[in-house]
Amino acid sequence: MTEFLNVDGGTIAYEVTGVAGPLVVLAHGMGDSREAYRFLAPALAQAGYRVAAVDLRGHGESSVGWPSYTRTAIAGDLIALVRHLGGPAVLIGHSIAGGAATIAAVQAPELVTALVELAPFTRKQQIRLGDLRNAAYRRGTTHLIGTALLGSTRQWARYLDTAYPGTKPTDWDTRLKQITAMLQQPGRMRVLQKMGMTSPADAGEHLGKVTCPVLIVQGTLDPDWASPKAEGEAIVADLPTGLGRLEMLDGAGHYPHVQFPQQTLAMVLPFLAGIRA
Repeated sequence: MTEFLNVDGGTIAYEVTGVAGPLVVLAHGMGDSREAYRFLAPALAQAGYRVAAVDLRGHGESSVGWPSYTRTAIAGDLIALVRHLGGPAVLIGHSIAGGAATIAAVQAPELVTALVELAPFTRKQQIRLGDLRNAAYRRGTTHLIGTALLGSTRQWARYLDTAYPGTKPTDWDTRLKQITAMLQQPGRMRVLQKMGMTSPADAGEHLGKVTCPVLIVQGTLDPDWASPKAEGEAIVADLPTGLGRLEMLDGAGHYPHVQFPQQTLAMVLPFLAGIRA
């Protein structure tokens, strides 16, 4: 059942699964909704966690027309939700929300016990000419730029096809139609365009100040980086020594939690159990 939280600038939609246990907040990437966690949320609840899956500002059932769509702004929404639900919580953030979770952990350390970042954009990015020799990276970047410039749902669908290399979710066709329909609603494609143009530098500035354990999960075939492993290693290196750990999911693209939910859970659940202990 959808619930709503009014925060400064708009309304955030979220859904809670599970009635007891430590709180885990799930935040999706841009151009998606809390349905991105349709496979993980029930499994986490079954494992004994109270799970809140949130629609980022401008996405899903959350309102549009926000003054800002930066990671810092999203972090404020996550903090407000954790406080509203009686945290502390583990934050699981995908892509742009991984960077937002990093900021939230620094701004409200008393509310965040750990971070799980799935294919996170948490550092300032640079496109190097040599990177463009990687065909998947070149295709993904081309479609992302096309989406940002043209506001095209077709370009976004082509990006998603690249971001899910090989294995697609069993409900791929249905989910793609749902995402396209959401982006065709007034104002929502504009949100995606604005988010796509924000820099992760604000998140990168916070990495060295994180005080809680961090699990980074990267897919080996993620087209958003010429080398997903190198990006993950760089994030861990920017964290305080001993706090970060990188796990690589073989064959996964930019959506490991959707493409390979069981394998992702096999990485996440032991990490959560250690935090819980």
